Amino acid sequence: MTKISAEGICKSFAGPRQRVEAVRSFSLDVREGEFVCLVGPSGCGKSTFLRIVAGLMEATSGRLEIHRDAEDGRPLNSMVFQEYAVFPWKTVSENVAFGLAMRNVPRKERDARTAEWIDRVGLRRFAHHYPHQLSGGMRQRVGIARALANDPEILLMDEPLGALDAQTRTVLQEELLRIWQSRRKTVMYVTHSIEEAVLLGDRVVLMTAHPGTNKAEFTVPLERPRTLQTTTDPQFSRLSYQIWEELRDEVQRSMEENA
Repeated sequence: MTKISAEGICKSFAGPRQRVEAVRSFSLDVREGEFVCLVGPSGCGKSTFLRIVAGLMEATSGRLEIHRDAEDGRPLNSMVFQEYAVFPWKTVSENVAFGLAMRNVPRKERDARTAEWIDRVGLRRFAHHYPHQLSGGMRQRVGIARALANDPEILLMDEPLGALDAQTRTVLQEELLRIWQSRRKTVMYVTHSIEEAVLLGDRVVLMTAHPGTNKAEFTVPLERPRTLQTTTDPQFSRLSYQIWEELRDEVQRSMEENA
């Protein structure tokens, strides 16, 4: 079943002299339970499109349809940002429980789900710590746990690991794989890393340089469940290089436009 259907999405912003087109006629269908990764040059509109799906901004034109389950009270989507979007005045537990509290989930259930997701992201010992007492990777895990604890139908992730060091990023990639495998959420995941997209995604969708539109897409043939060992599979290397071959001209064009 199609969960997200976007057709001909365009988005432009007012500029000092003329409107600036960020996304042009971009179309994408995402199936229920599918993990789709969006890849493209910097400034190509990946994050803009994700925010349109999240309802944080409106498209200038085009059609967006999202199939909503009948279950009452369940949020349609939750978003994880690249910046550590946690409340500095709240503890880890309070941050993770925030969405549940806003939905008036009963205290007993809220506490149980909060504890479950804090355990899942490996932060049990830090449940009563504040964000300033945590590393960057730990703060990002708080954001991921908060999004998942709220049990959204769709999880939207905007380069959630982009600001982390390589070792922490690798650990969290494996955690994401494990968590997704157990829940099979519908996920749209923006990343600059081709290797990350191939490791995590069922499908990799490429966008052109600004203004972003469809360039190509690839189905990832690697079996699940996946781990870091998956990156040693020859298919992983071949597909990563094939995607780079399609993307290279767009990256070069983006660099020339911004020079």
